[in-house]
Amino acid sequence: MADFTMPALGADMETGRLVQWCVQPGARVRPGDVVAVVETHKGAIDVECFLDGVIEDLAPLGQDLPVGAVLARVRGGAEAAAVTAPEAIAGPAASKAPGRAAALAAPDAPSAPSALAAPSAPSALAAPSAPSALAAPSAPSAPPGARGAGAAVPVSPAARRRAAERGLNPFELIGTGADGAVTLADVDRAVAPVPRVAPTPATTPAVRAGFDPALMRQAIATAMARSKREIPHYYLASTIDFHAAQAWLDAYNAPREPADRLLPAVLLLKACARALAEVPQLNGFFDQGAFRAGPGIHIGWAIALRGGGLVAPALHDADRQPLPELMQALRGLVQRARAGGLRSSELSDPTVTVTNVGERGAESVLGVIYPPQVAILGFGRILQRPWVVAGQVLPRPLVTATLAADHRVSDGHLGGLLLAAVDRALQDPQAL
Repeated sequence: MADFTMPALGADMETGRLVQWCVQPGARVRPGDVVAVVETHKGAIDVECFLDGVIEDLAPLGQDLPVGAVLARVRGGAEAAAVTAPEAIAGPAASKAPGRAAALAAPDAPSAPSALAAPSAPSALAAPSAPSALAAPSAPSAPPGARGAGAAVPVSPAARRRAAERGLNPFELIGTGADGAVTLADVDRAVAPVPRVAPTPATTPAVRAGFDPALMRQAIATAMARSKREIPHYYLASTIDFHAAQAWLDAYNAPREPADRLLPAVLLLKACARALAEVPQLNGFFDQGAFRAGPGIHIGWAIALRGGGLVAPALHDADRQPLPELMQALRGLVQRARAGGLRSSELSDPTVTVTNVGERGAESVLGVIYPPQVAILGFGRILQRPWVVAGQVLPRPLVTATLAADHRVSDGHLGGLLLAAVDRALQDPQAL
């Protein structure tokens, strides 16, 4: 049994309100499945499961729960294999894993039918983890009369063992499994009742409340005040000649439709990702008094929301994505951020932040590190300026790149190497 807990969707999150379950008790869940919707100051966030097993004991809706609070319990391994649990994933989770459902068959026993039939559903499939122990959707139902008056309800082997350990008669319990079977969770609830919610019908729409700009501003202020108080920042800046990058970009975009064109922002993003691969000491977290390297280069791209406020969800493995795919991912991320459709994984694991004030922004930006990250890169507006090239003064598109980094982890020398690597990457855009 493992606890599925309220994730930390950023350093500025303390609590979240559980507004919808996208699964029913007894559903099989896998890592990456969207199982709940949590409302924070950043809006309604799709929360993904990080466990593999059968989900039980769902927390009631409408509660404000702190980060780390138990939202549900997930039975994995042998425990999950013993639970009769047809899956009932709705909404986003259904699209991620369509039609994944199975019913588990209990072994032959005098007091229970030899097989439990799966609920009739066109999408029911045998779970791949234990094919020999599953009843297919077309499996025959229990023998006639087996569930008649006075007949014992089916009980899974694990539930029978747990009931014997705790001195309970499992055949007197109310079963919530398929065909009324008593599951391991039913035995546990009989010993120590846990608040539960009624299954959310698949037709129930997700609750999508808009974010509160005042609450977001308060949360941002709290996180940034903590950052400036606890993190010894140092700042570096470098002016980069964007001529080679702009010339390549113009040639790339010329034959393409607007939807397939690249923006300068994606070149800046990819250049940062490549630079961080060269200087990994600035890609990660300050955790328990020491630097911890990130599992990948997951760049948190700062997005200004239309109603005010800021969010920086992650573009995962940005260094490995080709430019066209990275451009599409960036467009989709911005759209979902402004529509309130972000996922918990996108908010919980950025390893570094990049902020770009855009074409109508300032000439430079000095960022504040978002803890527990150790660096933030910034880019100002691309401007035409006089620039010396081979001894001649020529008009060039220039962009100011800045770095704010944590002095507990690095110093100016290392930060300078990172900015130099960004510059080199932009001088060779075809290699991005």
